[in-house]
Amino acid sequence: MPIMALLFGIGKDLMSQTNTSTVVKNIVLVHGGFVDGSGWQGVYKALKNDGYTVAIVQNPTISLADDVAVTKRVIAAQNGPVILVGHSYGGAVITEAGNDPKVAGLVYITAFAPDRGESVSSLIKDPPPGASVPPILPPQDGYLFLDKAKFPAAFAGDVSPEAASFMADSQVPWGVEALSGAISQPAWRTKPSWYLVSTEDKMIPPDAQRAMSKRAGATVTEVKGSHAVYVSQPQVVAHFIEQAATGALAVGQEQAAGGVLANAK
Repeated sequence: MPIMALLFGIGKDLMSQTNTSTVVKNIVLVHGGFVDGSGWQGVYKALKNDGYTVAIVQNPTISLADDVAVTKRVIAAQNGPVILVGHSYGGAVITEAGNDPKVAGLVYITAFAPDRGESVSSLIKDPPPGASVPPILPPQDGYLFLDKAKFPAAFAGDVSPEAASFMADSQVPWGVEALSGAISQPAWRTKPSWYLVSTEDKMIPPDAQRAMSKRAGATVTEVKGSHAVYVSQPQVVAHFIEQAATGALAVGQEQAAGGVLANAK
């Protein structure tokens, strides 16, 4: 009887907020380094057209702690469970912020998925042989930029030349402190996750993406695209996010039930 009571209570908070719905309707999008939230516009429109409530985090990318705090404020403003989506460095942000009880699932879009004690800096310090090296310039007053001339090929190879040039010229400074921010509790260890691998990525090697997604136990899809796949293929990215929104509550309850049964043995 106690076991049944525990099982009955699993996911009660999440399900009570969805009014019997099995689809998470709140999507929170977190951008990465060198860019801001406007790059999510195409994904935003696609999700909105499909009936989702979408919020975009404008994280300052100065420190991981600040970016996590900004993201948690946006999560708190949502009415019900949330699918938390991160691109690139945004993956590190959602890995920490995703421990918020409102978060039902995590979606990594060609993103970093650090483990406990890891940071973006630690993940990129030893690139695999033959991997593309991002054209990051030496720090300026504690902030990083990409070489503007090399930005399109490295970051946005499948984006129109005009849009890629604008992205290069409108770069947001990325704080060195943000890169060195270490994860204290990776949410992917307790929350279901999905990972979109971009096979033509020149910023995060595809093999590194595959290794991180495998370690996280994520549901993985691979697409041919650049690091800016969320800009170049917004419909594909939105559809992938919707898969997570459809399956997160069920997967989360199964994981929780499995944990309860294992502990009850």
